[in-house]
Amino acid sequence: MLPEQFSIRDKIISPSTVLAPMAGVTDTVFRRMIRGLGGCGLIMTEFTSAECITRNSARTSRYLFFEPDEHPITGQLFGANPEVMANAAGMVQQLGFDIVDINLGCPAKKVIKCGGSGLLRDLKALEQVLRAVRSAVTIPLTIKIRAGWDENSIVAVEVARMAEQIGIEGIAVHPRTRSQAYTGRADWSIIRAVKQAVRMPVIGNGDINTPEDAMRMLRETGCDAVMIGRAASNNPWIFRQIAQYAQTGSFDEPSELDRYRLLSTYFRNLVETEWPDAIGKMKQFVCYFTHGVRNGSELRKNVHTSRTSAEILDKVDSFFADTVTAGGTP
Repeated sequence: MLPEQFSIRDKIISPSTVLAPMAGVTDTVFRRMIRGLGGCGLIMTEFTSAECITRNSARTSRYLFFEPDEHPITGQLFGANPEVMANAAGMVQQLGFDIVDINLGCPAKKVIKCGGSGLLRDLKALEQVLRAVRSAVTIPLTIKIRAGWDENSIVAVEVARMAEQIGIEGIAVHPRTRSQAYTGRADWSIIRAVKQAVRMPVIGNGDINTPEDAMRMLRETGCDAVMIGRAASNNPWIFRQIAQYAQTGSFDEPSELDRYRLLSTYFRNLVETEWPDAIGKMKQFVCYFTHGVRNGSELRKNVHTSRTSAEILDKVDSFFADTVTAGGTP
């Protein structure tokens, strides 16, 4: 069963599903699209550099922009300097976020040099960061971790216990190591071990591609909620499908018309918000959103050869006018 809700201190998250932070994906336009489709209890920003926030980087400020209808929302930070992380967390609180989260899971080389999963190699340094941030904010504080640095240093349970003692109030566990990156299988038994070790809410993440996967993770690990990342970029309906499956044992697949409306609305929102490099975003997301679309390769080719946002919108409209008509959908 999908828990109806879970709580991170006084923040009630309902339903018990979370959109994972994804670089280049979970900006305000994408998050609001997920909110509009329904079924997602908590959304998160892209992981954001604490160093850049404290330097007032205009680009980083965009990462932390959100609209009022995005609540509840978590602002996620990465960094390794306790003072800088504390200052950045304080700024996140001032911006009105409901929760601040520390990224201890990103495997990218440029991130591990200054945080992310790199901190899992030095638990004393990690403790200093957690204590500094905890003392700097009054809103709930959570962390997102990997299993460990590699197969010889699985530290998820140790980190979870330490974090809870410091006052961290929730933990998301992606049970791959940094060395695995996104390859191999996620070892869900690590999520179960963390859940058995702490009292704070545990959110399971990794290898959830279908509603059935989400239910199986809940059943096998006892976690309080599930977090969806890459699957949500390819199938933004997955949160709604999980809710349907939990209630009825089945779920609806999006129609060609649903896919058209989603893609068209998302692209138009990028244009209306004057999003930097909207054309690049369109070309990126047409690859994500056209999985399962008949002749989707043709649409992807048409979009990638377009030079303006208006041309892309025209290509999308004309493509779906043909495919929807051919499929008999009004």
